[in-house]
Amino acid sequence: MANGQRDEERARRLTAWGRADRKLSAPAATETVGRQLERLAADAAAYGLGNRTDLYGDGVVETLEDRVSGLVGTEAAAFFPTGTMAQQVALRCWAGRTGNATVALHPLAHPERWERGALPVLAGLRTVHPTTEPRLPLAEEIRALDEPYGTLMLELPLREAGFVLPGWDELAEAVAAAREADAVVHLDGARLWECAPHLGRSLPEIAGLADSVYVSFYKSLGGLSGAALAGPGSFVAEAKAWRHRYGGLLFQQWPVAVSALAGLDRELPRLPSYVAHAKTVAAALSEAFGAAGTPWFRVWPQVPHTHEFQVWLPYPADTLNAAGVRQAEETGRVLFRTWDDGSGPPGVSMTEVTVTAPGLEWTAADVAAGVTDFLERVRD
Repeated sequence: MANGQRDEERARRLTAWGRADRKLSAPAATETVGRQLERLAADAAAYGLGNRTDLYGDGVVETLEDRVSGLVGTEAAAFFPTGTMAQQVALRCWAGRTGNATVALHPLAHPERWERGALPVLAGLRTVHPTTEPRLPLAEEIRALDEPYGTLMLELPLREAGFVLPGWDELAEAVAAAREADAVVHLDGARLWECAPHLGRSLPEIAGLADSVYVSFYKSLGGLSGAALAGPGSFVAEAKAWRHRYGGLLFQQWPVAVSALAGLDRELPRLPSYVAHAKTVAAALSEAFGAAGTPWFRVWPQVPHTHEFQVWLPYPADTLNAAGVRQAEETGRVLFRTWDDGSGPPGVSMTEVTVTAPGLEWTAADVAAGVTDFLERVRD
């Protein structure tokens, strides 16, 4: 497909999603610049429109850092423009402190899948994998590693496996196994905010298992971008020095900081309701696909661990994407967004489903009707 055609299809898709009035979620990326500016101005009013903007990370950015450290129960936190930078800095700092440049993590974890080999190229780190199973590593797998490592990194939830989480006891045992090996533990908590319902513990209890944790402001919270790295005060101070070296100390960051604070106020308290309703949506999808005689499908996990999960269908991604755009244009209803056929077996495509505030209006019957309508367009 030529770039021009791809751009046209993307523009059509975003327009259809933006105009639809029934959605399971409403990502900010589907909105116009004008609409996002309106929301940012409204959010900024809550944090003092007359206040001076930040310069190199003071002001509202420091307010955000204090808010994050308070929420996750750490001594300090540092704002970063991207989670990729925050996590690379964290792992680099721990390698220096432990004297071991090896990181144990899952092969589906973000640094392995989405950062273009940055850990060895930029920081001289190497990785080992306790397991290749589509879940977080178990304590016995961590103990079975046959070479020393300085840091165990756990991604909560493990997105590529279906936003899956361990049970609390499994998580605590995995951390204990790393401690036995004299390793530190870092949490890739990009979506940590949505993990508390499944784990049955508070954010400080979850973060307290580890030596450091990274959190995102646009995942789960709907912020513009940005992330924070939280942990002991001396560790965060060192991370800030590396943030400067990596080019992450921006002149002004107040729009991102304001949107992050608004997300913490608006979305964080709602996340448990999103997680609960995702279970209703997932069950309704499974029932509707089965009733429609779909030859093979998968909703994974069958009972979602967070407010996000995967759906797999036996059709090409182009067919499913076209059906979804037509459904949005013709009915004003968005059930699924982008499908991908490169992550599974031939002939099977996957999409990620996220349930946020707009999705709370969908009953099981609404989901079933949406599936029926969607499959009619797929089979046309």
